[in-house]
Amino acid sequence: YVVGYQVKSRDAVKTARYAIMDSMGCALLALNFPECTKLLGPVVPGVTVRCGAHVIGTEYDVDPVTAAHNLATAIRWLDYNDAWLASEWVHPSDVIGAIVPLAEYLSRVRLERSLPSLTMRDVIVATIKAYEILGILALENSLNQIGVDHVLMTRVAVAAVCTHMLGGGRREVVSAVSQAFADGAGLRFRLVLSAPVWGFNDVFYRRAHLSVKRDFAEYVMENTLFKVAFPAEFHAQTAVEAAFRLHPQVVHRVDEVHNVTIHTTRGAVRCIDKTGPLTNPADRDHCLQYAVAVALLYGTLTAEHYEEAVAADPRIDELRRRMHVVENPQYSADYLDPERRSVTNAVQVHFADRTSTSKVEVEYPLGHRRRRLECFPALEKKLLAALGTRMPPLRAGRVFELCLDPQRFDAMAVPDFVELFSPAPSPFILPPMRGGVDFKPQGARAGAPALGYGGYEVGNEDDADEAPGIEYPGLGRGGAR
Repeated sequence: YVVGYQVKSRDAVKTARYAIMDSMGCALLALNFPECTKLLGPVVPGVTVRCGAHVIGTEYDVDPVTAAHNLATAIRWLDYNDAWLASEWVHPSDVIGAIVPLAEYLSRVRLERSLPSLTMRDVIVATIKAYEILGILALENSLNQIGVDHVLMTRVAVAAVCTHMLGGGRREVVSAVSQAFADGAGLRFRLVLSAPVWGFNDVFYRRAHLSVKRDFAEYVMENTLFKVAFPAEFHAQTAVEAAFRLHPQVVHRVDEVHNVTIHTTRGAVRCIDKTGPLTNPADRDHCLQYAVAVALLYGTLTAEHYEEAVAADPRIDELRRRMHVVENPQYSADYLDPERRSVTNAVQVHFADRTSTSKVEVEYPLGHRRRRLECFPALEKKLLAALGTRMPPLRAGRVFELCLDPQRFDAMAVPDFVELFSPAPSPFILPPMRGGVDFKPQGARAGAPALGYGGYEVGNEDDADEAPGIEYPGLGRGGAR
């Protein structure tokens, strides 16, 4: 799949653009939190690299491994990036933290050798494939049931795609994926998955096999779940939407609340049904009751609501103590139904005088594929707001417009894309760039089509969705020696 599959789905390509833009926005928002930024930068201060990769939104220029750690940390920090809910719960855009720095590093090496840079189209293709590997593994295989963290699947997806980007063929990809399964698992064996006694299947799955029941294509990217309007663990997203609707009926009667009933899925009960003290922001954004309480009290939910200043509001814990979380079997069944993939929650507030609010049920969150007409414009607002926290309005507007132009986005050289978010960008980045969709090489014939950054012809958005990534002889799509 990694070496030979050609991406065809226009929906997947369009969604991948939004996933990449959304990840950059999440990273920029995280830079406003010192607890995040203190983890970024070179491992050894003062060390410089000739061909490295930049950490998005900072002045750090580090080796690509450190850059991958830094970007992935920033993307995930606020728990505001996308999600994929199945037997295992994963965050597909974690893979972007590795793919973008590697693509920039490879591009800088190639440019130093007078070879063409990788383009964002290559990043899109790599991202779709990594999403697919991660998501398909998560469909049938529950690591959380056996006490193993889901990032093992992320590691497998990243190892496969990044090995190919580095020039690896089928054999190298297989070897890298084997190492990804073995890394950190404390196993000793020759055949990583199937070795008796010592293999991954026997050790972790009690002699069951990893299950892959769906062919790898573009399914995961097309159906990924975005966190659009507020940061919260994804099982809680529709519960928060329901609580927003109930806010006007509750906010002036908080002292009269007798109990709050939340009907939810089995996944939510296992993952985010928490009672007792919550010790930090990460603890709070993974608590269904905390997120619903804030939504009922404030009518909104932001990353700041998980910080100590808001958590000290005594009304939050009082509401939490009055909440009852109940699994609805039908919600759980629909959650796993591949034709629905719903994340339903229902919230109802009961008062001491025996009156109640209506029971508000939300089946599909704003970030679901069934609500893409609402989702994509809201993601654009989220990106523009994130840009506004790190750069002046005029520059934020220019970067925003460039990101929303499919042809220019796909054709942009990866280093130029990264430069867009630099604290001090090169001047040529901000105006319309030479080499963009309006650029015609010197001596081009009259009427010749404009060329994108990758050198292929750029037409309308549908054409861009079918345009191939760069092919390097002997290396495959997006590879480099």
